[in-house]
Amino acid sequence: MVAPGFLDNPKVRGWPGGIEPAWTLLDLESFNALRKEPSGENSALRLANDLTPREIAASAVARNCATLIRHAVENGGLKLTATGNLSRAVVTEFIELFEWPDFDREAAFELHKVVNEPDFSPLFYLRHMAQMAGLVHRRRGHLRATPLGRKLLNETDRPAIQAILFHITFWHADLGFLGRGLHDTWPQFDIGIVLWSLSVAASDWQTSEKLTRLCTIPGNGVLNASWDSGTLAMEARILRTLYWFGLLDHRTEQLDEDQLFKKRLYRKSPLFDRFLTFDVIIETPNTANH
Repeated sequence: MVAPGFLDNPKVRGWPGGIEPAWTLLDLESFNALRKEPSGENSALRLANDLTPREIAASAVARNCATLIRHAVENGGLKLTATGNLSRAVVTEFIELFEWPDFDREAAFELHKVVNEPDFSPLFYLRHMAQMAGLVHRRRGHLRATPLGRKLLNETDRPAIQAILFHITFWHADLGFLGRGLHDTWPQFDIGIVLWSLSVAASDWQTSEKLTRLCTIPGNGVLNASWDSGTLAMEARILRTLYWFGLLDHRTEQLDEDQLFKKRLYRKSPLFDRFLTFDVIIETPNTANH
């Protein structure tokens, strides 16, 4: 079991509310390997690069990124503003082109007379990830597809688009803006451990609060917070983003007929175990691989 001394801390022990975090089952070597990004030398976590067209279609990120690149190719580039954002005309086009889970166009833009790129969060997020991944780049006032981006439009190469965007999103991008800047980079900096923990803890519907306690390693900021800001950060940066990638299913339940708040639940989708493969050791009486 990982770090038994760490779990002796009363605040750490009390935060899960009697639930034993999934990551405590990992042996120390596997725990440390999952804290590093996937690579040829580190096989603790592997991302599938051979998804089928149907599997790619299940990922809003992969599906809409292909739309973004294709549109850039077909139009000779997408016009940018002086500040580097996509122009309002381009944003208006993508509002109609994009299909994004749980995004209500009317509600999102009812207070906007004009829509700038940061106002349309799916496009704002996806354009930055595509740019960081080297699939598009800025050139002469336009966002243009790179040779790699064009290559991924080919049927034979497109199976890798999910893995490329996933790797960039979780190991190289700062997703703090999705969680209102709460707790710096927590829990993203432990994403490998979080993903493995979800692989064993999210087979059935679980609340975001329970998954946060099962799957994350709480830092001092989380433990000392006056309210459950850890769950908000976990859901905004990790759970919802995994939902965008098609790896989690999501639904809500009304807490009470007299309340406005809803309970948010998540579970693994079929794509989760297809896309993510783990090679770790679990410390059990009959030590086994997962």
